[in-house]
Amino acid sequence: MVDQVALESNAVFMGIEYLAIFICGLSGGLAAIRKHYDLFSILVIAWVTALGGGITRDVLLGDLPPVGITDKGFVLTALFSGIIVAVAHPEIEHLKWSMIVTDALSLGLFAVNGTAKALAFHTSGMTAAFLGMFTALAGGTIRDILLNEVPSILRDKHLYAVPSCVACVLTVFAYRASVHWNLGLNGEMVLDVAIVILVFVLRVISVKFNVTFPGAMERHHMHLPAQGRYLKRPVIHPEGRDDNVGRRDDDNDD
Repeated sequence: MVDQVALESNAVFMGIEYLAIFICGLSGGLAAIRKHYDLFSILVIAWVTALGGGITRDVLLGDLPPVGITDKGFVLTALFSGIIVAVAHPEIEHLKWSMIVTDALSLGLFAVNGTAKALAFHTSGMTAAFLGMFTALAGGTIRDILLNEVPSILRDKHLYAVPSCVACVLTVFAYRASVHWNLGLNGEMVLDVAIVILVFVLRVISVKFNVTFPGAMERHHMHLPAQGRYLKRPVIHPEGRDDNVGRRDDDNDD
């Protein structure tokens, strides 16, 4: 028996999920327009961006056919976003911060919902966290692959994949806590909402103040295990004597 997902038990958060699908569809369609694709391609990219993560999750869970092709509301919302962006793309291009803010909300919601659904299928915590990240990130990754772009989870220097990973791990702990302390769906929903807000804040602060995740350690010198033995240059005296040669002769006399 599959357990109920906490956020999907509330009409308000279902509405927010539809909004998240719509915004993700807008960003996908906008990316296709920048590549000068036709209307059919715009609709496909919008649908993939909005629902590709959930389809990937459901396929891996064995929940077939996936919700991304069975839920009429989800599918129509994704396609409608593609039509809207095909008409209003000049205006949407200028709504940068509105898109960033809504996308940050979508990121947290998809990460939490994806992890919660995997836990509802009684997967392990680690598996659920991975499936939550697939839900949040796979749609954009598939979009970028289709558009022949470096995936945004690698290209975006601001905090993007990291907050979603944090959200998935925290969702697992929230689920375990709600079961251990018998908090019920309402208690679990409160914890899930707090996690979504955390992801939202991390993402927006990262973009606003240019906060990035550290890269490789910067180094200017190389240390090899054997360089002292094999790469040491001999000391040559003005009279032509090689100290290393003399040292080897003394060793042979001993």
